Parts: sequence; structure tokens; C-alpha cells
Amino acid sequence: MTLPAHDLESLMALRHALHRHPEISGAEHATAKQIVAALDSMGAEIVTGLGGAGVAAVFGSGRPGPSVMFRAELDALPILETGTPPWRSTVDGRGHLCGHDGHMAILTGLARVLARRAPARGRVVLLYQPAEETGAGARAVIADPRFAALACDWAFALHNMPGVAQGAAVLAPGPVNCASLGLVMTLHGKTSHASVPEAGVSPAPAVARLIPALAALGPGGPVGPEYRLATVTHVRLGERALGIAPGWAELLVTLRASDDSALEAMRGAAQDMARAEADKAGLRLELHVEDHFAACHNHPEATEILARALDGCGIAHERGDLPMRASEDFGLFGTVSKAGMVFLGAGEAHPMLHNPDYDFPDSLIAPGVALFSDIAEQILG
Repeated sequence: MTLPAHDLESLMALRHALHRHPEISGAEHATAKQIVAALDSMGAEIVTGLGGAGVAAVFGSGRPGPSVMFRAELDALPILETGTPPWRSTVDGRGHLCGHDGHMAILTGLARVLARRAPARGRVVLLYQPAEETGAGARAVIADPRFAALACDWAFALHNMPGVAQGAAVLAPGPVNCASLGLVMTLHGKTSHASVPEAGVSPAPAVARLIPALAALGPGGPVGPEYRLATVTHVRLGERALGIAPGWAELLVTLRASDDSALEAMRGAAQDMARAEADKAGLRLELHVEDHFAACHNHPEATEILARALDGCGIAHERGDLPMRASEDFGLFGTVSKAGMVFLGAGEAHPMLHNPDYDFPDSLIAPGVALFSDIAEQILG
């Protein structure tokens, strides 16, 4: 389906407006209001405040049939944008450097298609999800009591993918994104004068042993069923002072695995290591988890639907490097729907996701809308 030129122009204008005013995970309230305004007068039932700032637009047919969800993300990143498009971020240290502004524009384009031509049966739910970047958004949306009425038989999403040629896509059944979580370890001891360290309880020896031990839990390598990766991302030991032997430490490690059960096994092993070291040194240990992402798997039937839609839109596709190491918050929707995600090429030489000079290619809006429209028509007529 081809969007009229004026529709494409207004969708690009929407993306540029969203890009200028990025909001990070958990703070996407103005972005949500802008989306609600863009959906005004389209005849959809609008649900707001879903799982935080989430927005859902429901387009019903009035007839029995399957239900299909399409998801985009509301949040930006806490990164300073260094690119210089006319629509560059106006918020210091914040930027739409993953392309969620483009994904929202695509979903809004699909809303325009549905407003003009309702599904023949069933219904379509367009979900603008909060907090994708932290892994908290999908969990919060699904936990929202109102989500039960919005849950669908099918769920689809796309993500732009630098490194893949524009006009091409990457698609595969089965695992497409790893599971991951951030484990924060805080070790509490007792400070002392640096001249008499034995008068205190320093966490330094425990931290020194934990760093290589944690890394050994996940050596990396090719992504497959046995893939594990543990990356120590931050260590802080006491205050920056030469006269004080440290009395506390904080260690952050990101754990990554090809599936959720393997990730849980890694977390258990890492926590056991930390407890053993704390007990040995007489330290008090605090543990908590952040940025927890479920593994993302493409349902075989959803993958077939995506493949037919890509073919129907003339978009070449291959397996590429799937599954990828990076995580994606869409994975949890696969626990409540037959879910599928496809990756649209943003250009082989395009700046990578989360780079400070990244910008979503406007040329992906039209094929993204066409792809989603084809999926809706396949399932609902």
C-alpha cells in the first residue's frame, strides 16, 4: 500500500518533532501526549497511561475475528547527540539515537491506513510502549490491569538495523535477541586510615577476585544455544581519597545468554560468588537487578506472515546474523501472543544504533507502513 505524499510529509514532520524533544525511559509523558494528538480524529479507542506513559489505539471492525498488535517504543536515550540534522535534539544529553521516533511515525502511518480502511474482521491494537531501553516497559504494560482487555492473538514489531542495506531486511524464526540483565553488587565494610588498613574491613580484595570470576561465567563467542557473556561494566571502590582505606564498593555486571533459563542460571552463579566473597571478608552484601530483558523469539507462524509481507512489499530478506547479542524488550509479548519481529536495513554505512551521530532514515517510514499494513490485511482482511 502506497501512502499519499502529504501523509509521508506529515509523518516525517511528526518524527522530526519527536526527535527534537526526546524523553528517556519512564519519563515519556510529553511524547505520549504528542502521540495522542497525532491519533486524534482517527476513530480509534485510545488508552493512555498504560504501564506508565504507554498509549494504545484500538481499531475495531465490529465483527468477530483475530486480534493483532503492532508495537513501537516511546523512549529515547541518555546520550548527547552530535549529529547536525535540522531536527536535532533540543535537550542536552538526550537523543532519539535508536530510531524509536521513526518507529512511532510508522505506527502512526498505520493508524492512518486503518482510519481510512477498517479491518474486515477482528481488531488491531497499536501499542506505543514506554521504557523499552531499560527492559521495564513491556513488563509494566503486561502487568497493567487494563492490558488483559488489549492482549492479542498476534504481536508484531520492527526495528531499524544499521549495517544492513536499505531496501533489505533480516528475519528468522526462533531466537532473535538474547536475554540479559544487569546485576548490581554493593559490598559494605568499614573505612580506616590508609596507614592502618587492618583497622577496617576493605572490599578491595573481594572485588579483585570477583571481576575475573564473573567474566569467566560468560566467555562470549558465537551466539548459539550455549552462548553466555558476562561483562563487568562499572566498578567503584570507596571515595577518591589517598588517606582512606575503602569501606564500600559497587560492582555492576551485565549478564547475557541465548535464553531465559540460561540467564537465570548465570544470575544464580554470580550471586553465589558474591555471597561467598562477602562472607569470607566479613562484608555486608546488597544485590539487585536492573535492565532485565527476556529473550526474544519469533514464533514460526508469525515469521511466515512477516516473510509473506516482506515479499509482498518487494523487500528482500535473509537470516543475517540472527540471533543477535543485543536484547529487545519485545520478547515478553511472545509470552502472551504469537510474536514476530523483523529488522529493516538502515544502510550498510549508516551510524550504528546508540551512536551519538545516529539518525533514523526517513526513507524507512513508507516501507514500514506498507509492511505492517500487509500483515494486518493478511490476518484480518
